[in-house]
Amino acid sequence: MQVKESIIGAMTALITPFKNGKLDLETYESLIQRQINYDIDAIVPVGTTGESATLSHKEHKECIEVALGVAKKNRQEGKNIKVLAGAGSNSTQEAMDLAKFAEISGADGILCVTPYYNKPTQEGLYQHYKSVAEAISIPLMLYNVPSRTGVSLENATIRQLFRDVKNIYGIKEAGGNLEKIIDLNVQEKDLVIVSGDDALNYPILCCGGKGVISVTSNLLPNKIAALTHNVLNDLDYPKAYVLNNELYKINKALFIESNPIPIKAAMYLSGLLKALEYRLPLIPPSTENLKLLEQILTQYEVVK
Repeated sequence: MQVKESIIGAMTALITPFKNGKLDLETYESLIQRQINYDIDAIVPVGTTGESATLSHKEHKECIEVALGVAKKNRQEGKNIKVLAGAGSNSTQEAMDLAKFAEISGADGILCVTPYYNKPTQEGLYQHYKSVAEAISIPLMLYNVPSRTGVSLENATIRQLFRDVKNIYGIKEAGGNLEKIIDLNVQEKDLVIVSGDDALNYPILCCGGKGVISVTSNLLPNKIAALTHNVLNDLDYPKAYVLNNELYKINKALFIESNPIPIKAAMYLSGLLKALEYRLPLIPPSTENLKLLEQILTQYEVVK
C-alpha cells in the first residue's frame, strides 16, 4: 500500500487559556510560538486537552485560526510547523462542520476523537469516521481514548478505515495497551501510530510509533521534542531512554486529576499562564495536588 500523506513527529495537544471566562488569545499565541521555538513539529489546537467539549463552535474556530496564523508567520520564516486541528464531536455533523472549517482555513490535517457518551458500535464508529474523512481532502488522524469517551476503536475497525478511506492515515492511541499497538504495527505497517499517553511515549516509539501528541510538551516542549527526535531522526535509543526516565515523575503528576486540570496548574505555577482558569465542570486542582505539582516542578527546568 502506498504511504499516505501524514503529519508525524513531536506534537503538542495545546491547552486553551482563558481570562475572565473568555479565550485569552494573546496568551494562546505566545504559547504556540513557544512550542515552535523549542522544535515541536506540529501543534494540535482544540483537542480534548484544549477543553474543546466546553468551547462554543465560534471559540473552537477562533483557536484554529490563531494557531494557523502563528504557523503561517513561522513558515514565512522558514520553519516547517504543521497544524493538526482538533475536529472531534459526539455528533457526526458537528465533526464534519469543524473538519471542513479546518480545511478551508488551511490546516494540514485534523485529529478526530471517537464520539463520546453515545457509545456507538464499531460499525457506527466506522461510518462516523468515513463520513468525516470524506467531507474533506486533508489527512485525518483517528483518536482512541476509551477512558474518556466510553468506547474503544478496535484494531479491526482501524485497519478497515485505513484501507477504505484515502485520507485516514493514522491513529493517536491513548488506550494504554501496548499489545494493541504492536498488533496494529504488525498488521498494518503503513498506518501511522502516535502516542497519546506521555507515560508510554518511549515504548510506543520503540514499537514503531511515528510520533507523540503530548500533554507534557505544553510545559516541557524541548524535552518531548528531544525524546521524539532522538528515536525517529537519530535512532539514539539510549539518549531517549534517559529522557523518558527523567520525565517519568512529571508525566505521572500531570494526570493526578482529569486532564487538563494538572497541566494548566503546572503551567500557571511555572509562570506560563497569567491566570488559572477552566471551563466548568472542570475546576482547579485540590490544594494537596497543587502542592504536589509545585514540589515536583522543582525537579525540572521549565524554559520560557
